Parts: sequence; structure tokens; C-alpha cells
Amino acid sequence: MDRSIVYPGSIPLDTDLLSVNRNTMIALGALAQATLGTGMVADGLVCAPTAPASLTVTVGPGSITALTVVDPLSYGSLAADPADALVKMGVNLTPTPFTLTAPTTSGQSVNFLIQASFEESDSTPVVLPYYNAANPAQPYSGPANAGTAQNTQRIQRVQLELKPGAAAAAGSQTTPPVDSGWVGLTVITVNYGQTSIDASSIQALPGAPTLHFKLPQLAPGVSRMAVIAASGPWTVPAGVSLIRMRAWGGGGCGGNGGGGAGGGGAGGGYSEGYYPVTPGEALYATIGVGGTSGSNGGNGGATGLSALGSGSGGGGGLDGSAGAAGSGSGQPGAGFGTGALIAGSPGQGGMILGGPMLSGAGGTAFGGAGAVAVGGGTGATLNGNAGATPGSGGSGGIGNGIGGNGAPGLMIIEW
Repeated sequence: MDRSIVYPGSIPLDTDLLSVNRNTMIALGALAQATLGTGMVADGLVCAPTAPASLTVTVGPGSITALTVVDPLSYGSLAADPADALVKMGVNLTPTPFTLTAPTTSGQSVNFLIQASFEESDSTPVVLPYYNAANPAQPYSGPANAGTAQNTQRIQRVQLELKPGAAAAAGSQTTPPVDSGWVGLTVITVNYGQTSIDASSIQALPGAPTLHFKLPQLAPGVSRMAVIAASGPWTVPAGVSLIRMRAWGGGGCGGNGGGGAGGGGAGGGYSEGYYPVTPGEALYATIGVGGTSGSNGGNGGATGLSALGSGSGGGGGLDGSAGAAGSGSGQPGAGFGTGALIAGSPGQGGMILGGPMLSGAGGTAFGGAGAVAVGGGTGATLNGNAGATPGSGGSGGIGNGIGGNGAPGLMIIEW
């Protein structure tokens, strides 16, 4: 960081102060670029309903970084520097309110977009006192005693804008596009007849460039992963606005032997994605159960986090019958979400090779093999093996044995 030098007895210059301001801004801009890059990044600026609820929302304090230049205009006595690139930060210290309006046609809804950009401007004009070198006893008001007001601050702020979309039949309305030079932050949906906004009407715009991690979260020893094996509530940690969720659906159960050889159950589906969340938000993790034996093997259950992506359960294997082998599972598990979506594999069908019998092996789930098959000679009765790795299918039974249970699903949340 550059620093100005002054000496005892020297006459202080206005450029001494101006250079300190500019050099500090340049140093902070270089640090921001080193940590955040050159793209726009927003921090804070959380949209929330009013209390009591109304059709007005507030965007809280926060900041935005943007790549621009050192000074497009002269800064006091310092010349403009429009050639050197610099990341700058706009800061809002107070909330910004926006009032929305509901559609006037029954059955319609409208999406409002809140977008942001970096704004820099000169402000706070004041008539300044000047020193009259020709007659020090006579003060000047403004330059050349003209009484002209001059700007006294160059401020950097977050410019916020509410952009309405077109009203349309509920469910078919679209969010307006983000304007060039701006970044989208929040989408607010308002329905016909709605008189107030609550949290359910407010959603983060997918892909909003918000700052998701703080330095304390990156410190050694701080947990940034939750492994969830049983259904239950999960609360978003403080300061976290983006999570990575990985979900394995439960595996299908293998088919019963039924006097022959049962087919294997399918592996559960896998889903992986990044999802915007709200700090302190209460979500619910549903962990899919592994399929169990019944008339044919039972299907596995789906694993998901509230309304975010999920992996569905794998189908159960079919029962065998005397002298006949059961088919493998019907539908392998699939997944849905924003990222990787990998279906489980189907279970294998059972086999009867004259006298010897071999059940169907369980289907695999992402990252893990299914249960191995069981086999034996004429008259043998063996239960199928249960799936072991998350979401894997159980193998079928032979003879009068029952199918092996599918493995339960699993969820891993990282932040």
C-alpha cells in the first residue's frame, strides 16, 4: 500500500489527504480482488417482510464489490485515473424499503426482481470557507469568494432496484431478466388479492452472486459437514446462505425365493446440488428407508431435504416360484436437483441352472455395490443378503428364503 510522506514544518497540501484516501481504496480493492475475484459479489442485502406484515419489503444493510477503475473523474486536486482497473466496494448501512403491488386480475401472479449494482457519486455539497492570501483577515466563502457549493464526499453505495415482471396465470409467471451491469438478488411472488408479504413469498434468485462463506467458517476444526442417517429437522447454521446437499435414496429389497430364486432389488437414486438457503432456516431431512420383504421385495424410500433435490428409492425385486426364477427389480431409483443426478442400477434376475439356484444380486447405488447373490443346490433355502452401502439393493432369496432388505439412504450436507 502506498503511503504519503510529510515533514515537520512543511505546509500541508490537500493532496496529502486525498492521496491517503485513494491509496487506502486501492489497497482494499486489491485485497477484495485477491479474495473475491473480479465479478460482482454481494454480502448481506437480505430481503425480509415488514413487521407487521404488509406489501412492503426491506433489503437489509450489506455490500457489493464490482470491477471498475480507480477514478473516472478527477478527485479533488488529483487527476482522474480511468485506465487502471480496480475492484471497489459499495456499502449500504441502512435498510432500503420497496413496496409491491398485487395483480388486478383474478388468478394471476407476478414476480418482482430485486437487482443491485455498484454506484459511485460525488455528494454532500457545502459552501466551504477559503483562505484569502491577499488579505488573510478577509475570509472567502467558496472558491474565489463566489459562494459556490462544492461536493465534499465521493460515496460508494449499493444501488438497488425493484423490477416487476408481467402478471400471468399463477404458476406461469416469469421473473424479469437481470439488466446489464446489475446482479439479481431476490425474487418476490405476489398473487392476486394478496395484502401482505411473508417469508414464503421471498426466494433467492438462483445463481445470485452472494457471499456464502465467512473466514471463521474456514478455520481449522470448524465442522462444515453434517452426515444425516435418520429423518429429522435440520437448521441452517448462522451466516450460511449456500449448501451442498448429497442424497442417496433407499435401496430396494430382494425378491423372496418362493421355492425358486428371487430377483435382486435396485439401487436408490443419487442427487447432488448447491442450494441457496437462509441462515437459521428450518429444513427437514427425510432419509429413505430400505425396502423390506413382502409379496415381492418392497421399494426403497426417497431421500430429500424439504423441497430441495432428492434421490428416489430403488424398486424391489420380484419373487421366484417353484422351479422358476424371479426377475430383477422394476424401476431403479433416480434423482432430481440442480447438480449430478445418477440413477441406481437394476437388480439382477435370479437363475435356476437345472438343480442349482442363484438369486439375483442387488443393484448398485452411486459409490457402492449392491448385495451379493446367494446360491445353493436343489432343496436349499437361503435368505438374501441385505444391502450394505447407502442406497444399495438387497439380493433375492432362494428356496423358501426371503429377500434381503435394501440399504437405507443417506444425506450429506456441506457448507
